[in-house]
Amino acid sequence: MLHEAYRMSPDEGQQELESAQVEVRQKQEASVAVNVPAGEANIQVDPVSARRAVSSVFAVLLQAFSLTFVAEWGDRSQMTTFLLASTENVYGVILGGVIGHALCTGIAVIGGRFIAQKISVRTVTLLGGILFLVFAMSALIFGDD
Repeated sequence: MLHEAYRMSPDEGQQELESAQVEVRQKQEASVAVNVPAGEANIQVDPVSARRAVSSVFAVLLQAFSLTFVAEWGDRSQMTTFLLASTENVYGVILGGVIGHALCTGIAVIGGRFIAQKISVRTVTLLGGILFLVFAMSALIFGDD
């Protein structure tokens, strides 16, 4: 990560964000035609574009689900949830787990978006690399305890 941060341009994330926004805007303009005869707006959506949009949303949903599922599999919080479900109301545990996880993930997504708008990708990558080195040194010095 440190090597990546060193080689990045300071505005790399901004360039990617701007190009993605331009691409999305172009796709939206190409797929939706607005006709205004006699004061009425008729929006016509190309069926191929509609399928692509649904496919794109499904792909993002699948990626987010897979990432979260794999990251949480075997986690201590999952084991705690198993134990809690064995002693408490199963539906209450399900509802509490879903709400808690949704709030936690929502805060992470919104916080990540906010940070991405305020801090460059290079800075975040550099700080992440330094943080990983600090954790590695901590693990070497203090052990697993």
